[in-house]
Amino acid sequence: MAKFYPELTESLQEFIQAQHIFFTATAPIQGRINLSPKGMNSFRCLDAHTVAYLDLTGSGNEASAHLIENGRMTIMFCSFAEKPMILRLYGTGCVIRPRDHDWQDFYSLFEPIPGARQVVKVSLEAVQTSCGFGVPLYEHLGDRETLVEWAEKKGEAGIQQYWHDKNQVSIDGLPTYILNEK
Repeated sequence: MAKFYPELTESLQEFIQAQHIFFTATAPIQGRINLSPKGMNSFRCLDAHTVAYLDLTGSGNEASAHLIENGRMTIMFCSFAEKPMILRLYGTGCVIRPRDHDWQDFYSLFEPIPGARQVVKVSLEAVQTSCGFGVPLYEHLGDRETLVEWAEKKGEAGIQQYWHDKNQVSIDGLPTYILNEK
């Protein structure tokens, strides 16, 4: 039932645009695998071979550390609506931070969201669909405002302090370089 594609077709890009949630997975060479849900209209298809998402400040910064170490990332979308399907994007990612020269080019692709930490760009190596027959039906009721409210309350200085305190290394001790260069 699984089918591989050499690129993101137009119909697969339309499927992605219709989804309200996606999941990212990364892993270090040694250590814990990270799997995170994402939403808030933070994903973009740049072309048939490249995607990006706006990464928001969170409790950790695992994906950044893993991408710096080895670049591997899988992104998964699944339909919770009537027509079942799972879409996996396999690729190599990199992190673009506000201090990087191409930040504005990528950040401008998204609506500003308080607490934006970095943009993750992924060059696709493989695209796979599978049936999704076991995925339950769910109704999207809306995005949570909690993260936005938290970031607004912290303010820019508070976000920078949070990055300093919580986002500089992964749970396995790998650097993220969120505040400084390699």
